Amino acid sequence: MAEIPTAAISRLVTYLRILEQLETQDISRTSSSDLAERAGVSAFQVRKDLAYFGRFGTRGMGYTVPILKRELVRVLGLNQTWNVVIVGVGRLGQAIANYPGASDYQFQYVGLFDVNPALVGQQVRGLTVRHTDELRDFTRHNTVDMGFLAVPPEHAQDAAQALADAGVKGILNFAPVVIQPRTLERGGPQEISDEWRGLIVENIDFLAGMKRLAFYILNPHLKDAPTPEDPA
Repeated sequence: MAEIPTAAISRLVTYLRILEQLETQDISRTSSSDLAERAGVSAFQVRKDLAYFGRFGTRGMGYTVPILKRELVRVLGLNQTWNVVIVGVGRLGQAIANYPGASDYQFQYVGLFDVNPALVGQQVRGLTVRHTDELRDFTRHNTVDMGFLAVPPEHAQDAAQALADAGVKGILNFAPVVIQPRTLERGGPQEISDEWRGLIVENIDFLAGMKRLAFYILNPHLKDAPTPEDPA
């Protein structure tokens, strides 16, 4: 498979959301032009993004909505269960735990962790909050694929390391800091420590989004324009 830009994966998520909306409207067929208009990109970009993963439509007839939706669900790995733990169960962590819709995409919360004695032992969404020190032992006895970080910025690096040590494969970081993998000095160039190899970190930074929004409101002409349509 060709190297796939990160932005293309983000657009696939957008296309999937659009297809779900079309289904609720009982619309059974769509086109690259229709998807492009709804997603704010060009039809060429839609076709290019989908072409990374195969051929899903018929030339001149477009796409069957349920089929394309099913294929995007498969491509994005949303046809399997993903076990998730949340580290940090303050207001943000509890809001994430209670956010509706996660289970619709096979994201299943299996553990909640915090260091605050006032929270440890509390029940949130049917789960007992455990101390973060128990995380590694928990993953020995339970399959955990992802960890969500909803801790204060000053604790984010330590919490991320705890998830890495526990063997979690991916981290969704809501703290407004850049998580750094642990490195080792071995007499030559620094190497990433074993527990960080292959670990994926995605950052969700609300404040960064607000800063970008402020800039583009002041400079709307600098916002990325859709890719020009291909001549075909």
